[in-house]
Amino acid sequence: MSDLRVAVLLSGSGSNMEALVRSMTGDHPARPVLVLSDRPEAGGLGRARALGVPAVAVDRLAFGGDRGRFEAALAEVLEQARPDLVCLAGFMRVLSPDFVAGWAGRMLNIHPSLLPRHRGLHTHRRVLEAGEREHGCTVHEVTAELDAGPILGQARIDVRPDDTEDSLAARVLAREHVLYPAVLRRVAQGVRGPLLLDGDD
Repeated sequence: MSDLRVAVLLSGSGSNMEALVRSMTGDHPARPVLVLSDRPEAGGLGRARALGVPAVAVDRLAFGGDRGRFEAALAEVLEQARPDLVCLAGFMRVLSPDFVAGWAGRMLNIHPSLLPRHRGLHTHRRVLEAGEREHGCTVHEVTAELDAGPILGQARIDVRPDDTEDSLAARVLAREHVLYPAVLRRVAQGVRGPLLLDGDD
């Protein structure tokens, strides 16, 4: 059986992308074939190239707000790379239902909260404001509804009395770097049941 071909979409520095790419070695059933960004200046592009992965930018600003044309350009680049699975890793654009439908069951995302709590942005601030005692991250299938697809894995951490937005963000990100590769391996092996990880390293 041939390796699963994986594309990673990002908008920023690419730390989750790097964790995914570094995990896809040895007996791993998947291999990275493309890193794609909507921002030519994204640090993750250089990181990907340093890891030997083809990296391409489709500048969303070049399309003047025309999401249809932007997504068509994304689709063209993806089609050339022929991935079996797409991993969103800090990709900060909301994709249209039509685009998502073309990847149904084959597109994953990681979100910095314990979904279904705190969909959307500013999750660390919202956890602190709500006085919650646990926080974490979730890997889920991407569906037309934002942050609402089937959950494939979660990593939980305790919220400490002295936590700030920044400290929570750093601790959750560290768990993302463990959870996302673990879920990717399971998905590549055909396992879709949720993986639960508890506590910090």
